Amino acid sequence: MTSRAAIGFWVTGALATAAATYGVVRLAARDRGDPTRCEPGLVAMRARCCAPGQTTLHGKCVGKPASCPIGMHRALTGTGCVGNARRVDFSGGLMTLGSEDWQAEGIVTPRAVQVAAFGIDALEVTVERWTHCVRAGMCRELSEPEPGLPVSLVDPKEAERFCRFEKGRLPTGDEWLFAATGTDDRRYPWGATGLVCRRAAFGAVEGPCAHGGGADLVGTHPDGATPEGVFDLAGNLAEWTLEPNGGYLARGGSYRSTSALELKSWAAEVSPPRSRHVGFRCAYDPPAKAATLR
Repeated sequence: MTSRAAIGFWVTGALATAAATYGVVRLAARDRGDPTRCEPGLVAMRARCCAPGQTTLHGKCVGKPASCPIGMHRALTGTGCVGNARRVDFSGGLMTLGSEDWQAEGIVTPRAVQVAAFGIDALEVTVERWTHCVRAGMCRELSEPEPGLPVSLVDPKEAERFCRFEKGRLPTGDEWLFAATGTDDRRYPWGATGLVCRRAAFGAVEGPCAHGGGADLVGTHPDGATPEGVFDLAGNLAEWTLEPNGGYLARGGSYRSTSALELKSWAAEVSPPRSRHVGFRCAYDPPAKAATLR
């Protein structure tokens, strides 16, 4: 073979190999999605993160899990994995807002506020946890079949009723912000940088993290937890908070969010009373001891 022919053969082979590799990568990306979306112990299945042994049907994780990740248990009723509900206590302190993030300019009024001690759920309220209130006759039954997903389509008054059932209440806006920002005005609940798919459930409808998806199982983004161990304060579901004027805001962005602005610690929106992308967690007056809840 002449050197010219050899070069042509090598170039042709290299192009064919590159094309094949590109095709494989595209197919893998389409079928598997972003492999960093799901924490160890869960499997990426198109737009969902499901337990080993499960599959997806109409966007739901179905079937009996072979195992559940650390910090989760098999559902008490139904099938799936459910985050272990627990509380995180804060001793309170001086919270400053709007001083460390240039994108907050014009959106957040810079201020410093003293926040008293409080406790807050480490996880968003799950469907499984809500069912205890249903059985007590204090909450209405929901149609959501997955026990490990966060409760949505409940208005603030319903959320307050559930929290009273749990000996708590809705967090105030300042309490929720303190849990998300700490005393150092964190841009995101986990820190200053690093908005990626493994840290928060966002961009799940039309990308960048998934397509045609929705909320993730509660508590499955440990890389996005606060230093104190509060999960999903950015993304998954926005969360109801009680504001000083007696109204309610939905804070923290959701799985629908696509921009960093929607997921910053200070992000908030006025939402219709019952929204698919809005859920909640409860707060507790001191002394709130860290405990495992139902």
